[in-house]
Amino acid sequence: MRVALCQIDTTVGDLAGNSARIVAFAQRAKQQGAQLAVFPELALCGYPPEDLLVRPEFLRAHERALAELAASVPHDLPVLLGCVAENQHARATGGRPLHNAAAWLFGGKSRIVARKSLLPTYDVFDEGRYFEPWREPKQNVVEHAGVRIGVVICEDGWNDEEFFSERQYPIDPVQEVVRAGAEFVVNLSASPWNLGKDAFRGRMVAFAARRHSVPMLYANLVGGNITLQFDGGTLAVSQNGFAFVPVQWEEAMHVVETKEHLSWTEQLVERPAPEMHCRAIVQGIRDHAQKFGLPRAVIGLSGGIDSAVVATLAVDALGKDHVAGIAMPSRYSSDHSLEDAKALAHNLGIEFHVMPIEPMVSAYESTLASVFRSGEPGFAEENLQSRVRGALLMAFSNKRGHAVLTTGNKSECAVGYCTLYGDTNGALAPIADLWKTEVWELARFLNRDGERIPVRSIEKPPSAELRPGQLDTDSLPPYHELDPALKLLVEQELSVADVASRTGMARERVAELFAKVQGAEFKRYQYPPTIRVSGRCWEGRCVPVSHRYRER
Repeated sequence: MRVALCQIDTTVGDLAGNSARIVAFAQRAKQQGAQLAVFPELALCGYPPEDLLVRPEFLRAHERALAELAASVPHDLPVLLGCVAENQHARATGGRPLHNAAAWLFGGKSRIVARKSLLPTYDVFDEGRYFEPWREPKQNVVEHAGVRIGVVICEDGWNDEEFFSERQYPIDPVQEVVRAGAEFVVNLSASPWNLGKDAFRGRMVAFAARRHSVPMLYANLVGGNITLQFDGGTLAVSQNGFAFVPVQWEEAMHVVETKEHLSWTEQLVERPAPEMHCRAIVQGIRDHAQKFGLPRAVIGLSGGIDSAVVATLAVDALGKDHVAGIAMPSRYSSDHSLEDAKALAHNLGIEFHVMPIEPMVSAYESTLASVFRSGEPGFAEENLQSRVRGALLMAFSNKRGHAVLTTGNKSECAVGYCTLYGDTNGALAPIADLWKTEVWELARFLNRDGERIPVRSIEKPPSAELRPGQLDTDSLPPYHELDPALKLLVEQELSVADVASRTGMARERVAELFAKVQGAEFKRYQYPPTIRVSGRCWEGRCVPVSHRYRER
């Protein structure tokens, strides 16, 4: 069977727009002689629809859109796509009212042919909040033109007992549909990317193809949805290899002939981490701008590496004419900071403004003098500078319609080295899931074809420049020591003792870092949406803001 795997970029809630995309790809598939067109998980409503699913009118609109879509795609081409379906047994069994499902559109009509059995409720996923798990995955087989097709949905393909050392669910839907006679298996997926996941996904699907001796076809979503980035990477795999090299970070359609699967010999190629980080974040900024309706961005340029990287990524995502940079020097800003900010803006060709904040900070200090009269200057005075800068950026945003991009990285966010209502202001946090050491790697990658980010911004010691002679290392270990420890504390949730043992850092120092991580939780709850590039982003980390647990 000639199958068209359609890797499309959907927008959550845009039923008309998503339908139009599906129709266009289905027509292309028919023109290329496909006998079946396959689209990703929840392609009609976009992924994840979240609490739109509790709105009765949205569900009625979805039902109408599905019927209209069935009438709009070529009537002689079967179309298989992800959608929402009613759980007809909910009233009798007390289950959730909906299924995450797959619809078969053919001859102007639609019918539900598969439902998702394994519902992820970890990390960034919360499907158990809305959907009822399907108890009969062996029924997810549809026959067409004498061929039996097994249909699974995303997580349904992630529970092979021979591939995973630890399984989260008691059943394997892929095994169930193969046992039910499926001659090949299609997976309708909305699998968000994080570093290494594309390679892991390829190994997993290839293992299933070899184990079950049937072709495995995997149609994945592409595009950004605020925090989640979908890379596509659609796959067709047989026992001998891949039918094509996966395409990532753009829409694509692949037509494969399942009867010729023995000739598939392509292999996967892993890309370097900085390149993949760049592609994911550029997509995230671009799609946020397009889907949220703010096509321009403004960044506060400090002359340091973080703001330089964010500005460069914004130019790659939106174009130089849609990006503005603002330098806001204070009494403590070094001459080279302003010079580096100017050089960056010149290299990128973006709009650039200099707004000294000294008069405003002095006015604040004068107004607050009566309550600040006791004690030496400290965090309160330092934070005033950041909050003045945040106010200026938000004023520019309101007046000019530019989205503020926050420039904080994961290291400083982890320990709370960010000012609420100051440098945490923004519509999107592009690099808040990158450790500082990864930011340096990304900066060098962005300079691979010539200097865009000034070399001095990359090489100089990091400093917030909120007091005379300030350096990050005044109160933190060097980042090449800090980041491995934070990664173990935050991403792997290891104990203080285990982190000290693995890194060689003094246990007392690790305990201090862990206390900072715990103490910063209230800030992360108020942080802008973060583009997810790791397997453990702030968006999927649920720690109480107020708790009394302490490690001895």
